[in-house]
Amino acid sequence: MNSNDLIESFSDFKEFKNVDRVTMMRILEEVFRGILKKNHGDDANFDIIINAEKGDLEIWRNREIVPDEELEDSNTQITLTKARQVDEDFEVGEDFSEEVPLETFGRRAVITARQTLIGKLLELQKEDVIKKYKDRLGEIVIGEVYQVWKKEILVLDDDGNELIMPKTEQIPTDFFKKGDGIRAVVLRVDIKNNNPQIILSRTAPEFLERLFELEVPEIADGLISIRHIVREPGERAKVAVESFDDRIDPVGACVGMKGSRIHGIVRELRNENIDVINYTNNTALYISRSLSPAKISTIKIDEDKNRVSVYLRPDQVSLAIGKGGLNIKLAAKLTGYEIDVFRENEKEEEFDIDLDEFTDEIDNWVIDELKAIGLDTAKSVLTLTTEELVRRTELEEETIKEVVKILKSEFE
Repeated sequence: MNSNDLIESFSDFKEFKNVDRVTMMRILEEVFRGILKKNHGDDANFDIIINAEKGDLEIWRNREIVPDEELEDSNTQITLTKARQVDEDFEVGEDFSEEVPLETFGRRAVITARQTLIGKLLELQKEDVIKKYKDRLGEIVIGEVYQVWKKEILVLDDDGNELIMPKTEQIPTDFFKKGDGIRAVVLRVDIKNNNPQIILSRTAPEFLERLFELEVPEIADGLISIRHIVREPGERAKVAVESFDDRIDPVGACVGMKGSRIHGIVRELRNENIDVINYTNNTALYISRSLSPAKISTIKIDEDKNRVSVYLRPDQVSLAIGKGGLNIKLAAKLTGYEIDVFRENEKEEEFDIDLDEFTDEIDNWVIDELKAIGLDTAKSVLTLTTEELVRRTELEEETIKEVVKILKSEFE
């Protein structure tokens, strides 16, 4: 194996592992200096010349010419007789330089050198990947899906580095196939079996935050700050924002004209509903805003128990709780308070009784007559006068008075 073959074999490996040629040559010199130290005890008098452009490698040994009888170290000295075999004009005290052919190292040493170089390059690449991605924690990376497995997908970045996105870090409605482009944030850098493992996430709050920074210039410029984000990936998110410029409406800036800015984010997150609210230090107001789109009537805060009771009109209760309790769950995470929801005047309303509960005392046809005009609870009947009930139903006055008497007795 000559020097060109050796360099090219290393270069092939370098191309595959994204190590620049100059770095590869530097490591190559270190490898051969290690061999020289092992063979000669010292490498200080050797010059290793590497041409990174041409792929040439030369090793030269420099020795001092000494009288034949004064030779002490054959590594750093050469006798005058041997020197004059090369050039008769050499004199004692001059420097003698000669090229050391790679063949003199032996094939085994060269193969070992290649293996050592490969090991060093691999370690260098690992260190570079670890440093690169530790510096990019929380940042968005763009890659291409290379392999899809049941529990994770393999993504390649622009440099061919392998990144992993576990199923738990994917939005539930995410669907990727090989070759798809993908955006995610760097969640963490793990070391597994002495190899770096870059973990990506599309469910982390940081992903949503970075998307807002890309879409909303005021956030990128520092005029608007994202104070807190909570998410149920793919379902709903709440984002509290604050403006440092009184002239800028932070919510309006984040949403954009006719939703122009937030629509792109919603699409990226698989139609995740995003509530953008104005942050405030006023706890009651912040809690009220966090329960958007519901309109809160009254709030009672128990700081000792870190609990809040909110009272709403009956038609607002379902909005405050949200589908599957998601809205109130996210509001609690956003504000840091346990939130209990109550209807206004709930203590009175909770004692109302359906008319169907009175079938033992009131005939079914009478109950059906009352239901026909929209009266299906005891209190709904008692709110009307006897005259009104007679006018709106086909019941006799005596019957209505008897019904009212039965209903009133239940509340007494």
